[in-house]
Amino acid sequence: MSPDRPGSPDHPCGPSVSRLIEQFSRLPGIGRKSAERLTNHILNCPAGDALALADAIRTVREQVRRCSVCFTLTEDDVCRICRDPRRDRTSVCVVEQPRDVVALESSGAFQGVYHVLGGRIAPLEGIGPEDLTIDQLIRRVRQDGVRELVMATNPTVDGDGTALFITNLLQNDDVTITRLARGIASGSVLEFANREMLADALRGRREL
Repeated sequence: MSPDRPGSPDHPCGPSVSRLIEQFSRLPGIGRKSAERLTNHILNCPAGDALALADAIRTVREQVRRCSVCFTLTEDDVCRICRDPRRDRTSVCVVEQPRDVVALESSGAFQGVYHVLGGRIAPLEGIGPEDLTIDQLIRRVRQDGVRELVMATNPTVDGDGTALFITNLLQNDDVTITRLARGIASGSVLEFANREMLADALRGRREL
């Protein structure tokens, strides 16, 4: 095996270093060179710092789970937002991923609660409605007195298609369905929008 390939046992520092480089290179946005720089940092930083990082990774994997109500990430059975008595439970913002909750919360413009689908309907990738938390969302709407659904799926072909699918399922229900204003450019991703843009999109949401 070539020493330039991730996971190669021929790395000058040994196979353990090769394994660490390989693991770093699997992270989103991390290429081979960045993985090598991160590995060198781990090797050169104080042992306590490196072990603290390892412990933080282990802890987050063991303790973080999906909220039993909205399916965002939390260390408790029910997340902080769902537990907050000040939140308007009749208004539910539907997003694709937990990171979208973080992005929208940073805007400070939404005082309702959330529902995380866990993705979007993407037939070309083999992702159907049954792979998402759509059934749980429909149940929440019908059982919890939800008056408004804010469809905040990403403004992409798949995101818009997912929003339309959910809208059609609820067409005979007494719930208002709105969509974020198009201050967010088509084809973009919520997590990369700034706070002001997200706040404007929430305030300017329109009924579908």
